Amino acid sequence: MLSIVKSMSLQGLDGYLVEVQVDVSGGLPSCDIVGLPDASVKESKERVRTAIKNSGVDLKSRKMIINLAPANTRKEGALYDLPIAIATLIANEELDIKNIDDTIFIGELSLDGKINKVKGIFPMCLEASKLGIKKVVIPKENAKEASIVKNIEVIGVESLEQVINILNGSKKPEKVQMNYEDYFMKNINYIFDFSDVKGQESIKRALEVAAAGGHNCLLIGSPGSGKTMMSRCLPSILPSLTFEESLEITKIHSIEGILPEDKPLITNRPFRAPHHTISGASLIGGGRIPRPGEISLAHHGVLFLDELPEFPNNVLELLRVPLEDKIININRVNASLTYPCNFMLIASMNPCPCGYYGSKEKECTCSENSINRYMGKISGPLLDRIDIHIEVEAVKYQKLDSSEKGETSEQIKKRVDRARKIQQERYSKHGIYSNAELTPRLIEEYCKLDSKGKEILKNSFEKLGLSARAYGRILKVARTIADLDGNQNIDIKHLAEAIQYRNLDRKYWKN
Repeated sequence: MLSIVKSMSLQGLDGYLVEVQVDVSGGLPSCDIVGLPDASVKESKERVRTAIKNSGVDLKSRKMIINLAPANTRKEGALYDLPIAIATLIANEELDIKNIDDTIFIGELSLDGKINKVKGIFPMCLEASKLGIKKVVIPKENAKEASIVKNIEVIGVESLEQVINILNGSKKPEKVQMNYEDYFMKNINYIFDFSDVKGQESIKRALEVAAAGGHNCLLIGSPGSGKTMMSRCLPSILPSLTFEESLEITKIHSIEGILPEDKPLITNRPFRAPHHTISGASLIGGGRIPRPGEISLAHHGVLFLDELPEFPNNVLELLRVPLEDKIININRVNASLTYPCNFMLIASMNPCPCGYYGSKEKECTCSENSINRYMGKISGPLLDRIDIHIEVEAVKYQKLDSSEKGETSEQIKKRVDRARKIQQERYSKHGIYSNAELTPRLIEEYCKLDSKGKEILKNSFEKLGLSARAYGRILKVARTIADLDGNQNIDIKHLAEAIQYRNLDRKYWKN
């Protein structure tokens, strides 16, 4: 007897329908799985057979063929255990179900019949809804995550025995429903706040400019000057996520299986801070079957690289294309996938190996050659893609001992939101949302200077030895500073501040 049960799989960020076809016939007892299964899928037959036995069903030994269609896409993971088990029971006439064409089954089985959590439930259920699927039977631990999807009935189950009882009609399913619009509005909070940062007003200003325009930023300063803390505060002043952005981020985090069970919808801007020992594949994505990397997990948020020169040079150079394109293409023999990675890069570093080159507090003990080697780990092309370079000086004791509170993140965020609103209205017909996304043609249209401004930029270009890319980035930052002031035109003071954020190239990378 032939039975067909529907399930889902993932290709990149998108789900696609998989038919689990089981045929039982006479002949020598055997079980084969076809349809490009990987090792974990091939092992499914042992898990399924034992789980069925331990769920109180005694199957006869017969010849069985399991096909996962479409057969031309590779299947991986244990998420097919549950649909294989259900199709096997139907084919062996242990379940009598008339119509389950509008239902999909996803879940990993333990040997005792327990159904375990799987990765990527949200994008799979999202695609199932688009295909007209009405019900999803999934692990109970994934139920809240799946209930974000509208127009689909989510049935969370804990064991194979429970699924059998539901399908036989002897037990009513437990449906999971939540109002995620309300959840989204009530769960936006950040641990770090700029009011906790003592002093460093000029650095806060530079980070405000970066947040207002979506610009990349590099902080250079001695150890303990507050670079990391201020970087961690940055998400708190970025514009609030829209519900659509939240869903995009949730899809990526769902695929990686890092969604907390009690927080199935990402409501805060991501802040990813990988260690400098990270591999290239972990940073940008990849693997035998490509998975999203840290740059995609930071989508619509911040990627923070602390101690930038400690990262392997070949790993840092992989960031060049994603920083420009905002997407990453990963090509493998098995698949060619595209993941989004529209993130802000915030990096911090010391000015030398000992950390005190140029410091007014301590004397640097490094030789000129060691400083040049240390700074030379950051290539010119990568440095060119960072719009704002800020020198962070150590905080004076008087500031640390002061009880005076600075501006809160909420106050700064109001100015950032106003600037972003101006940009969204200005670029609405171009499909971009911030000044950092301006193309060369749009820079000419929206970043015009008067004759005096052009003269100042020309002198700075020649004196600092700037590249064509740096020229464009200065204009983008100047446009953002003007937006913060509510000015339609870029004035000289806006341009001067933008140039100031690019004058560290000569100090630290003079050779």
